[in-house]
Amino acid sequence: MDKALTLKVEDGVGIVTFDVPGESQNTLKPTFEEEFTEIVRQIEGDSSIKAVVMISGKDDTFIAGADVSMLKNLKTAQEGEAASRRGQEGMARWAKLRVPTVAAINGACMGGGLETALACTTRICTDDKKTVLSLPEVQLGLLPGAGGTQRLPKLVGLQTAMDMILTGKNIKPAKAKKIGLVEEVVPKAILKEAAVQLAKKYAGGYKPSAKKLDLKSLSDPKEIQRLALEETPFGRALMFKKAREMLEKKTKGHYPAPVKALEAIEAGVQKGAEQGYAKEAQGFGELLAGDVSKRLIEIFFATTALKKDNGVANKEAKPREVMRLGVLGGGLMGSGIAFVATQNGYQTRIREKDEQGAAGALKAVRKLYDDRLKKKAITAIERDQQWARLSVSTDFSGFKSADVVIEAVFEDLGLKQTMLKAVEKESPNVIFATNTSSIPIAKIAEAAQHPENVVGMHFFSPVNKMPLLEVIRGPKSSDEAVTTAVAIGKKMGKTVIVVKDGVAFYTTRIVGPYTNEAAHMLAMGVPIEQIDRALTNFGWPVGPIALMDEVGIDVGAKVAKIVWDAYGDRMAPPKGFEKLIADGRSGRKNKKGFYLYDEGAKKKKVPDESVYTVLGVQKNASLLTDQEIAERATLMFVNEAMHCYGDGILRSPRDGDIGAIFGLGFPPFLGGPFRWTDTMGAGEIAKKLEKYTASVGTRFTPAQALIDAARQGKKFY
Repeated sequence: MDKALTLKVEDGVGIVTFDVPGESQNTLKPTFEEEFTEIVRQIEGDSSIKAVVMISGKDDTFIAGADVSMLKNLKTAQEGEAASRRGQEGMARWAKLRVPTVAAINGACMGGGLETALACTTRICTDDKKTVLSLPEVQLGLLPGAGGTQRLPKLVGLQTAMDMILTGKNIKPAKAKKIGLVEEVVPKAILKEAAVQLAKKYAGGYKPSAKKLDLKSLSDPKEIQRLALEETPFGRALMFKKAREMLEKKTKGHYPAPVKALEAIEAGVQKGAEQGYAKEAQGFGELLAGDVSKRLIEIFFATTALKKDNGVANKEAKPREVMRLGVLGGGLMGSGIAFVATQNGYQTRIREKDEQGAAGALKAVRKLYDDRLKKKAITAIERDQQWARLSVSTDFSGFKSADVVIEAVFEDLGLKQTMLKAVEKESPNVIFATNTSSIPIAKIAEAAQHPENVVGMHFFSPVNKMPLLEVIRGPKSSDEAVTTAVAIGKKMGKTVIVVKDGVAFYTTRIVGPYTNEAAHMLAMGVPIEQIDRALTNFGWPVGPIALMDEVGIDVGAKVAKIVWDAYGDRMAPPKGFEKLIADGRSGRKNKKGFYLYDEGAKKKKVPDESVYTVLGVQKNASLLTDQEIAERATLMFVNEAMHCYGDGILRSPRDGDIGAIFGLGFPPFLGGPFRWTDTMGAGEIAKKLEKYTASVGTRFTPAQALIDAARQGKKFY
């Protein structure tokens, strides 16, 4: 059996190559423990080895972290703590080798991979765009369990380490060198040679000089603040206090991992390494046994499975080769789509109705590129190379050569059908993907010569930030059209779900009852800020009232009418809400909505008190408790997801959960509407809905799929 770890000695330097057989990237597995122990034994027993370089045999991965699937085998907190202890001990053996060690990093160096690198004497990495260093465990509801919480603060300083560990953020090569995470950054082609030279340098007795204070640093306010906070007991205590307050505000108590990580860091800094490592292992075990980590790990596996899913039942179906995209409309959605398309290698042509629109589209895309340059996410050369893939026109010239055309015009059936006809005239066999959020694909495809080539690609705004793409399969959409849309989405870096056609599809359909219920409560007189506070405290990223302002009150009203007509009274908006439209309220875009958008209201969201006058209601904070508010809105969301499942809109509960979380912000720690229902019990959810049906109205009537699950005692997973 081929080994993952091999050792070769070259001119007194042991080259340890990590290359997991048969896998595209390196991950740490429990089975490697024996191999690792053997490598350590060989190094210790070979006096000719004066230094060691650890390098990857993979082209674009150092070590991407631990193999997450192994966590399934750890059932209890005690088992998790023991696993963490083994990881700590393994890293300690490596850190105590008699010779200096250099981690030669190219590609992903994450989680346990970075902890391995931290156990080395020093680190060197490439300037390759795929090189990234991070400790992302908190994103799985865990903490670094192999010494990361203890070694990183000593290397890069307390503030920087806390920022990395508590957020899981990625660090690029230039930043890694700046903060002291790596000693050198070199081109990929000379990584091994540079690492060997650095190893020999250390073997010859070289020690990096301690960072000295100079007059310049003492005149830097940031450096003075750092010294005051990190180098004094009072300052460190203050830092940890502020960090705890920040975490409480950010997580609202729903995510324990950052808090446990902070406790481990604090124990190591304030009480010494032994207690720090103990706290780290204990925290890892407790988190692993908790529900939040279970839910987040399930989401990880679901998204991993979707990466391998072509979106159709026939797993042999292949997408069309796509080199050139056409984008109809250069507004907010169209320019966003064009940006992610050019960014990911597609030659892209935007078509706008006039010169002014074309200029606006170019300006919007350019701004997105310039913003990335300003944040140092790309270089000027990369920006110019990607920008060069974009062109605009006011007619359909250039669309004849497009492999796929993505339509992003106004949500108007007639206009979309007109665009479809014009595109087919230019290129009869082109795949036409409509970015509609509510109009059935079947309706749009009625105007097509080739309805099999018409498919939905529902992007979320802002396109460059939102991770989900909802692909909608029309009744006549071909496997090729669907798999092509899925492949484009994946290349753009999106998490892609495929749903069946129907009015509002899945995501738009389930978010409607959520915002609608908030509107019903507001129409009673429940305060705007109380509704949004209750839902964000429950775990939603944005309150439903604020969401209506962001989407556009006018847009929401238009979609609400469509879904009300399609699904009946459970989707009916509250009476009187049409007065908001009559009052010219569109939300943030015209700075007139449920909240104020003047200069004084920029820092903190301030409700517009005149809304109550327009609606003709009296504000009353005692009408409902925060718990009732959160429960009513969330139950309406979950119940509509059950309706979608019963109607066959979803291929699986997995897709329903991913769509709800990645597209709409359903609280990830609950796992999605279907996982949450399984956790709570379908019977319990149905009982809550029945209670509100009796006290509030029939819109809360439980979906048949939920009733069936409750009666049969079944789970969705």
